[in-house]
Formats: sequence, C-alpha cells, structure tokens
Amino acid sequence: MAALAGGVLLGLRAPLRPVVPPADLDARCWVRALRRSPVKLTFPSGEVVERKRAPGKPPRPAASEAKAPELPEQPPQASASRWPSTWEETGLRYDKAFAGDRRLSSVMTIVKSRPFREKQGKILLEGRRLIADALRAGAVPQVFFFSRLEYLRELPLEKLRGVSLIKVKFEDIKDWSDLVTPQGIMGIFAKPDHSKMMYPESPPCHSLPLLLICDNLRDPGNLGTVLRSAAGAGCSRVLLTKGCVDAWEPKVLRAGMGAHFQVPIVNNLEWEAVPDHLPPDTRVYVADNCGLYAQAQASNKPSACDRRFLKFHKPEKDEEDLEAGASRDWLPDLEVQSYDLDWTGAPAAVVIGGETHGVSLESLQLAERTGGKRLLIPVVPGVDSLNSAMAASILLFEGKRQLRARADLGNRSRS
Repeated sequence: MAALAGGVLLGLRAPLRPVVPPADLDARCWVRALRRSPVKLTFPSGEVVERKRAPGKPPRPAASEAKAPELPEQPPQASASRWPSTWEETGLRYDKAFAGDRRLSSVMTIVKSRPFREKQGKILLEGRRLIADALRAGAVPQVFFFSRLEYLRELPLEKLRGVSLIKVKFEDIKDWSDLVTPQGIMGIFAKPDHSKMMYPESPPCHSLPLLLICDNLRDPGNLGTVLRSAAGAGCSRVLLTKGCVDAWEPKVLRAGMGAHFQVPIVNNLEWEAVPDHLPPDTRVYVADNCGLYAQAQASNKPSACDRRFLKFHKPEKDEEDLEAGASRDWLPDLEVQSYDLDWTGAPAAVVIGGETHGVSLESLQLAERTGGKRLLIPVVPGVDSLNSAMAASILLFEGKRQLRARADLGNRSRS
C-alpha cells in the first residue's frame, strides 16, 4: 500500500520524478496533496515552506476559527410538513403488493361499477390534490395505494393513522388510471355524506341563495363541469335527480377539479323528495335548453320538447294524437322570460337538463307549483341548444350578477 511521507508518494513502482529545489518557490510543484489548496508544502529534506499568498488577499481562517454563516430564522412549518425526518419515527406501517393481490382487483371494481359503489358505499379518488381536498373536507379514507413514499408526505400525517397503506408498482397505477400522466397515488374513501362534510366557508358577498338541480345529465364531463361552475359561482347546494350520471364516477371527479368538496351535493334524488331539500318560498326556474319553447307552445306542430317528454312519460294524449295537432294541455303552462331579466328576487333553484333528453316533465310541474318560469337563453336561429355545462354557467353567473347588483343598490339607498 502506498504511503504518504513528506508530501511524496512512496512505494510506487513507477520511477520517481525529480524533486523541485526548495529555493525555486515560483516553480510549480508536481506533488498533489490531498487538499486542493494546501497551506504548506513539505519537501523531502524536511524543510517547511509557506506558499506565497496573492497580494491583497486576506489570510484564510483556520477550520476551528471559521464561523458558519448566520441563516435567517425559519418560520414554523405548516401542518403538512410536520412529518418526522425518518419514516420509522412516524409510527406508520405499509405493505407491499405483489402479483395476484386481491386488494388490487377491488380498485377496478370500484372504478367501473356504480352498483358496487352504491352498495359498498366506497369511492375512488386519484391524485394528491384531490385526495388532499377530500381529507380537508372530512372525507374518511380507508386504503391508499401509492408508488413512492414521498407522495404520502404531502398529506396530513394525522389523517393517515389507521388507514391501510399499500405500496404498488407505478405500472399498476398506470393500468388502473384513466389519466394520461398518473400522479402515483390513489385512495379508497367512504362515500361522503353531504350533511357530515366540512365545506369551506365563503364570504357573504360570494355565497348565493341559489340552488342547482341537475336533471337527466348523463355525460360525465358535462356534470363535472357543471359542478365546477356551481362551486365557482357560490351555489348553496346541488341536487342530482335519478337519471343523472353518478357524481362520484372517476370521470366526473376529474372534470369537477375538487368541486365535490367545495359545494354540498345530494345525489340520486327522486322528484318527490326534491322539495324537501329546497328552502322555503323557493321558486324553481327551468333552463330553456329545448329551443324556443314559447313558439313550440303556440304552434300546432309537435316540437322536439314534446317528443322528449313523450319518450319518458305516457300522457293521455299519445304521439299519434300529437301528430294530428291535438291540444297539449298535459304540458305545464310556464311563462317564458329572458335569462337576463330579474328572476332572483326570491330564493331560486335552476334546473339544467341533459343535451340528449332535456328536462323532465316533473321539473316543469315543480316549476309551475312554485311559481317559477322558463329562462330563455337566445341563440342564433338554426342552433338547437347550448351545451348543458355552458347554459348552467351562464345562468348561475347571471344570477350572481343580479344578486350583487341588488345588494349594491340597497347599500346605496341606505347610505
């Protein structure tokens, strides 16, 4: 083994190079010491020579005299970063899933089967942001599948205690996920109950005495966008009647972008139970997404709205009588008004129908009983209707504009 003696490496088989004379201090030393910037040079004769220091350069302090730079005082960390430095200190345990693990097959069952979700009362959430929103709102987690431990550190530690943690391969998550770029973490939660959730409190200027009723919305992307608009407008509640797509379907969750945990959602309601979820003196308004309903009512020709109602309901007058120009007395007689006229004087609920089947007959009957109207969004002739999500956004934010204008007018009158 080579030995370091007097700054010269000994015991090497290669011939030694000539040593630089001590007097020639300006010559470049061929010996490379262990430090990149040695303070002293030792020659074989035992003479110690200090290296010349550049003019004007202060002497380098010794290692014992060097002071660490003073760092600014760090603010206290947030709750999400209260994790211990090591995993063992957390007290959490996780399992590793292998091929053929039955727990993995249950994930795909929850994703694809609505009856299983409703019977077992479980939903699947994917992504760190959506899971964090659910935990913040009070949703109860049961199982987490993750590919890296770092993903768990982004969640509150106290929320993970008592939850089954299973580490899986990222390739398995890619197989289960519908996302193009999965985030590496999925969670099975108990199906949230809107009455037990903790939704963020909006300032009074942003909360609306306005409800949204979804009727026959069957497209997951449309429903998710509608929920996102309802949360953004400040709706007090969203009601989903039977015939709508499941609000907890993964595609709806992805399109909602966390809106499920920002506004209360009552799912799978019968029309007979809808009035129980409305505040007193609420008027129900129906979005006119069937086209120009007023002209259809006045015309003797059957309209698309009539056919949609006849498809799901069997009134006394059948379709042949309707083709012959029979009276449409079975249709509720609702007044039509433009969407930008005042309709928010009393607590209001807006019904949005699906693009394929439109609103149901029960929604028109409820609007007639509560003194509501049809809200007409004028479109260019030849265009059948607007997208359901777009129509919902227009009406909700128009209602918000009217309520804000009324509040500003009241403030000016009092001042």
